[in-house]
Amino acid sequence: MVDTVISPTVMLDRVTKRYSGTTALDRISVAIVPGTFVAVIGRSGAGKTTLLRTLSRAITPTDGTIRFGAQDLAALRGAALRAHRGRVGMIYQQFNLVRRLRVLDNVLVGRLGRLHGWRRWSALGRRFSDADRAVAFRCLHHVGLLDRVWQRTDTLSGGEQQRVAIAKILAQEPALVLGDEPVASLDLMNGGLVMATLRDVATRAGLTVIATLHHVDYARRYADRILGLRDGRLVFDGPPEALTDVALGDVFGEFPERDVPATAFPLPTPAWLPSVAS
Repeated sequence: MVDTVISPTVMLDRVTKRYSGTTALDRISVAIVPGTFVAVIGRSGAGKTTLLRTLSRAITPTDGTIRFGAQDLAALRGAALRAHRGRVGMIYQQFNLVRRLRVLDNVLVGRLGRLHGWRRWSALGRRFSDADRAVAFRCLHHVGLLDRVWQRTDTLSGGEQQRVAIAKILAQEPALVLGDEPVASLDLMNGGLVMATLRDVATRAGLTVIATLHHVDYARRYADRILGLRDGRLVFDGPPEALTDVALGDVFGEFPERDVPATAFPLPTPAWLPSVAS
């Protein structure tokens, strides 16, 4: 863990979300300390994406409270709500990159929310300051892609593109990173590289990462903590070593197929600066 902690503690207290009589989340209570890599597992429709959307405040819980440090998310309106959403970095299954742009330019897009006035207008014309470029270079160094900085993004592999997307999120300087099935479209090796990158983000930066995952073995290998949802209820909360076959049965109703090989895929280990903007 680094000395400077970026993320606040995230507290969910009996969080419930209902849609027209359907309960998507059912009294979820959990506390997540800064710098934790949390994997959320469960069948389709278990409430995984709904949980992420409540944390980003894309939706508001029907009941219960979510606190981001001392801040009650339900109370946020207007500029305060926009500021919270700007502090949450979202990684999707599809990479959300402009494929014809260079890698560096895609990462610099993550700086836009930090810029105001003439600096923002200048950046919209792809004229970023030396300081912003330095941030982008450090973020690419952190994900092991500094040697790809001048390449067009569409020349990279899927795993490399997802790591560029992570670098873009780091350039945003978020307080929380959410991943909605971030490795679902990748092969096993590239998926492992992306998972190792997310684990590195949490461990070195003190930045909380919460990701929904389809592959249980990824969760077991890379996560610090696993949350298992079934029909909107939290049925498992513990470290990877506690996720036994019995616990998996509680989450899925059966033991899911194991398809991740036993070998891990280590990334280069760059020096992490506590703040990417420093």
